[in-house]
Amino acid sequence: MHYLTDRKRATGKGAAHAGTDHHWFMMVSSVGLAFLIPVFVIAFGRALGGSHEEVLAFFSRPFIAILTGLTLVTSMRHFAKGAQMMIEDYTQGITRRVLIIGSISLSWAVTATGLFALAKIAL
Repeated sequence: MHYLTDRKRATGKGAAHAGTDHHWFMMVSSVGLAFLIPVFVIAFGRALGGSHEEVLAFFSRPFIAILTGLTLVTSMRHFAKGAQMMIEDYTQGITRRVLIIGSISLSWAVTATGLFALAKIAL
């Protein structure tokens, strides 16, 4: 007869040894975004409806440019980690790998595009 203990059944089915780091990153970025998003929305709302020159002048201010960059980078890193966690929970095999690579690539592409546009405006 072949008996498997609970430990033997669980061996190799988890514990990537990065769960705590991932959890803390998500918690810290969530708290950061809880403060950044409302301030960014208020700042963005002030620029909304202005002429092209007024919007460019508004986003060329140092505080607004830094706030926009921080919000963009933090939210895209949070998105990438959250999407990766969701994909790992619900997919398997090659599909998992392709979707994780796609979500991480998408987040970096959005970050790079946003920072490039912000640099063109602010500089």
